[in-house]
Amino acid sequence: MTNDYLLDAAIDAALAAGRLQHSRFATDFSVGHKGAKDLVTELDTASEAVIVGMLLDRFPGHGILAEESGYPDGDGRHRWIIDPIDGTTNFAHGFPWFCSSIAFECDGQLQIGVIYNPINDELFCATAGGGAFLNGRRLKVSQRGPLSASLLGTGFPYDCATDPENNFDSFIRFQRAARGIRRAGAAALDLAYLAAGRLDGFWEVKLKPWDVAAGTLLIREAGGLVTAFDGSPYQVCNHRILASNGRIHQEMIDLLAAGGTP
Repeated sequence: MTNDYLLDAAIDAALAAGRLQHSRFATDFSVGHKGAKDLVTELDTASEAVIVGMLLDRFPGHGILAEESGYPDGDGRHRWIIDPIDGTTNFAHGFPWFCSSIAFECDGQLQIGVIYNPINDELFCATAGGGAFLNGRRLKVSQRGPLSASLLGTGFPYDCATDPENNFDSFIRFQRAARGIRRAGAAALDLAYLAAGRLDGFWEVKLKPWDVAAGTLLIREAGGLVTAFDGSPYQVCNHRILASNGRIHQEMIDLLAAGGTP
């Protein structure tokens, strides 16, 4: 079971889900609520069924961690981490910024990352030690710096109106310090765009493993850094993620530390 075979399986699943999403985008479909602001559409569950079905067909003993449903743990060594639609709120509103994100871990180490944006037909792929690519073109993070010359990405948790850990203070500080910030509503795509050199840094709180796993590998394979807010090693279950091209990483750590973290 080589990384190339695993990558091909992830690409096939992401493209199949993307075709489904593209065909139903801006049409009528059911929308439910997992929370006051946390939406789920029938396309989230349908896309997850497509991805999980295709992967388990090839790898029946593997575990699955996915956003919308629970699955068996599998053999305990091999795990797929899946967000069928990252950017569900965008998708539900007909805003064309969303993706499928698929990652694969072996013994807790990321090996495969695939992010597919069906509207722009952008397929981001990475394998551990094999580099990161966009539609076959090798990716490298930007060389921009310092922070004042950088474009950042971020987002806000669904419960930002009620929880003091809401990223508002950090957003204001970074807005003053950086060239600009983009808040487009799909963390996986933000991370992919950082790997592609289109963003220079990213930070966010309260993301889930399926939001960040594939993007984390893409950034690392494109030469960037992914850590916790304090610069310590990052795992996909970490509560806070800081990613950058490396050149502005310490500036971002310092700014986050200066404001304190609830």
